[in-house]
Amino acid sequence: MDLDFVSRRQVLGAAGTLALSTLLPKTACAAPAYSFSHGEFEITVLSDGFISVPGEILVPDVSTEKRAAILSRIDAPGGVVRAKTNIPLLRKGNDLILVDIGAGHKYQPSDGGLADDLRNAGVDPSAITKVIFTHAHPDHIWATLTESGLRYPNATYHVGASEWDFWMDPDYLTNMPDALHDFAKGAQRDLNAIKDRVVMLKPGEDVVTGLTVLDTAGHTPGHLSFEVAGSDGLLITADVANNQIVSFEHPEWKFGYDTHPDIAIQNRLKLLDRAAADKVKLVGYHWEYPGVGFAACDRNAFRFVSAT
Repeated sequence: MDLDFVSRRQVLGAAGTLALSTLLPKTACAAPAYSFSHGEFEITVLSDGFISVPGEILVPDVSTEKRAAILSRIDAPGGVVRAKTNIPLLRKGNDLILVDIGAGHKYQPSDGGLADDLRNAGVDPSAITKVIFTHAHPDHIWATLTESGLRYPNATYHVGASEWDFWMDPDYLTNMPDALHDFAKGAQRDLNAIKDRVVMLKPGEDVVTGLTVLDTAGHTPGHLSFEVAGSDGLLITADVANNQIVSFEHPEWKFGYDTHPDIAIQNRLKLLDRAAADKVKLVGYHWEYPGVGFAACDRNAFRFVSAT
């Protein structure tokens, strides 16, 4: 882990991000669910709301002037980015699969909207058959538990094996920097809650036929993306490319929440190179809703082209 880089992002702790997010609206505007078909899957992009990310985290290593110019093109009032939280719901046969589940109002006041979006889509939580965790950051898994138990009581839970091992380290207080302690505490709470129904994933495996695990480590040590079979391809990217402007136009820039920035950059470039060359459709977790589009080559980098 790049300890010097971690030292510049102490706002990773929940207290810091909550303090920032109280400056913003407590709920995101409800967005109409965006749905499309891909191969044997019906996909609906739901929303958990948004999280607040300081501009210095999204764009940490540039001048103040250059950062301000970038943030002026993004939803970032007062220099604080409102990073949308887009959650794909995949239906195939009798399976209803959620790829990440948001934070359940436990991380920032502006998240936790997935429950309402599911209800509006006519989906009961008990109907979810599989939950996939791309990684174990709060805005992806902290909705695991309600006051009465598992939010998705009939689901199996699918987690990267290396991601599990990283967050479940019993000596995390010693082995992880202070900035990750709150994240690790929450991850252990939620991962322990699903330990009796967890399925460990490794890159190259299928969750179900046509839904394949991809190694996109770097944002976290075991970060996963997923490839959906059909047509020219579809990649559910999660946080390998965190922003639809910065990550595409400057994929070589560091992102402040990446645990291993250099590996994250390598995997971001690899994914975007492939997406642009093969015209693969992408779904991004923190892009402007619904976060569905393509990567187009643009000089020495890329440009996000919305599919909507």
